[in-house]
Amino acid sequence: MTELSNIRNFSIVAHIDHGKSTLADRLIQSTGTVQDRDMKAQLLDSMDIERERGITIKANTVRIDYVADDGQKYVLNLIDTPGHVDFAYEVSRSMRAVEGSLLVVDSTQGVEAQTLANVYQAIDADHEIVPVLNKIDLPASECDRVAEQIEDVIGIDASNAIRVSAKTGIGIKETLEAIVTRLPAPKGERNAPLKAMLVDSWYDSYLGVIVLVRIMDGVLKKGDQIKMMQTGARYGVERIGVFRPAMQVVDELGPGEIGFITASIKQVRDTKVGDTITHERKGAEVALPGFKPSVPVVFCGLFPVDSSEFEDLRDAIEKLALNDASFSFEMETSAALGFGFRCGFLGLLHLEVIRDRIEREYDIELITTAPSVVYHVYMKSGEMHELHNPADMPDMSKVDHLEEPRIKATILVPDDYLGDVLKLCQDRRGIQMDLSYAGSRAMVVYDLPLNEVVFDFYDRLKSVTKGYASFDYQMMGYREDTLVKMSILVNDEPVDALSTMVHRDRAETRGRAMCEKLKDLIPRHMFKIPIQAAIGGKVIARETLSALRKDVTAKCYGGDATRKRKLLDKQKAGKKKMRQFGKVEIPQEAFISALKMDE
Repeated sequence: MTELSNIRNFSIVAHIDHGKSTLADRLIQSTGTVQDRDMKAQLLDSMDIERERGITIKANTVRIDYVADDGQKYVLNLIDTPGHVDFAYEVSRSMRAVEGSLLVVDSTQGVEAQTLANVYQAIDADHEIVPVLNKIDLPASECDRVAEQIEDVIGIDASNAIRVSAKTGIGIKETLEAIVTRLPAPKGERNAPLKAMLVDSWYDSYLGVIVLVRIMDGVLKKGDQIKMMQTGARYGVERIGVFRPAMQVVDELGPGEIGFITASIKQVRDTKVGDTITHERKGAEVALPGFKPSVPVVFCGLFPVDSSEFEDLRDAIEKLALNDASFSFEMETSAALGFGFRCGFLGLLHLEVIRDRIEREYDIELITTAPSVVYHVYMKSGEMHELHNPADMPDMSKVDHLEEPRIKATILVPDDYLGDVLKLCQDRRGIQMDLSYAGSRAMVVYDLPLNEVVFDFYDRLKSVTKGYASFDYQMMGYREDTLVKMSILVNDEPVDALSTMVHRDRAETRGRAMCEKLKDLIPRHMFKIPIQAAIGGKVIARETLSALRKDVTAKCYGGDATRKRKLLDKQKAGKKKMRQFGKVEIPQEAFISALKMDE
């Protein structure tokens, strides 16, 4: 049993690539938590895709034992969090389980948009924050300038910021001492009724559902009968342990400690993140304040290329949903693509990660339809429907108005590229809210429609600023706008996978671009194919794909011109008949390329 005063719970927050996972590696290594022979880079990133892309997707936790300079033994519980905006939900959840944060800032890059977003979450959670300047071994490192920037932009005192190089190990001892001396110990009553916060849960094929808990009050022992206060479900605790990254079984968890339990829970759905766990008898009266549930913002359809793999896809998606509470799905069918699923994601990176995992871990080739956001459709009858898929748009004559989701985007960009960024945001129907300076960099705040951002905004932003801009956003709510559904017709047949919601002023340019693109992507057939973009019954753009023709007059040497005419007319009639019954096959690549709209 560890005294409360000797426990420190903290998370590491930073922008993408500023060195969170590397710092975690050094802290684990220097305290001897993992032996050198078992050490590997990004030790806490366990998924293949995390290791490959070099990003953290799931927040991971580890328990470290540390003997301080004054000889006291401390237990440190560290949570390494993701830096990417799509996984901000993982960060906010981890923050509620700990009392302090190490704010890691790259001393060559300075404060970025995601640094701000994550540090504000830490401030919201009432954390003590210790700034850490990383990568001081690089020649481009400017510690004094970055420390000043932290004070100006975030408003935290950075005069005693710790200077480290997580790669080489400089400053790791000072970091550990700062954690012990500058971060607060957790509070909690050992004799009070049990209150444990459910921080995360995932599925293990041997142990069932593993639940990560943070004990606030009371003691949790093996064999205890527990109940979840939100769902009312009751379980018997089978195993209790902590992570030193590997699982280690312990007898009990006391106040302030972070560990895991298993209790023969069959499905991750039965464990609500943010729920309070208490004893079945003499339990707590009042639950802990939970977290807001994560709300998917981007929706898209996932269909198997080979329709016979639909059942395999269902298994794969259900297994992934076991481990990822923020991923939602429902079945849907499409005339062009057959059976599939309509899935909700927290953002485009989340979408890519799930798609990659399905293709890699379950070996299923997928078609992904255009990402879309949730619109609110207000009917003249006064009802409001949520529209997830543009193909389900009700008849416009019954619709009163549409509302689209808006976001507040914060962009940090060097002064030289400011003009390009403002133009990009204006092109995307943005409304400027604020423009201020942090040193030589401009901080622009825009109100943008989410559907203009989910396509390729991030890629465009990176290309106009040569990769120097950083971008972060949060949802702001819904606003009315003149939106229309644009359908694409190929040979007079609507292709539902390509229908999108567009702003009326943009519809024509977007439609023309789509038709031109499809003209290059669809292979020619024996008959000519019209490709049209339409809003309701009105065609706004058209391209015609010419037919492949056989030279039927090749065998006519001289003779009467009517012979040639006759053969050509016969061919023409054949093509007309063919067009009537012909099916146009749109290849898989054409879908994927057509959906990557480039203005």
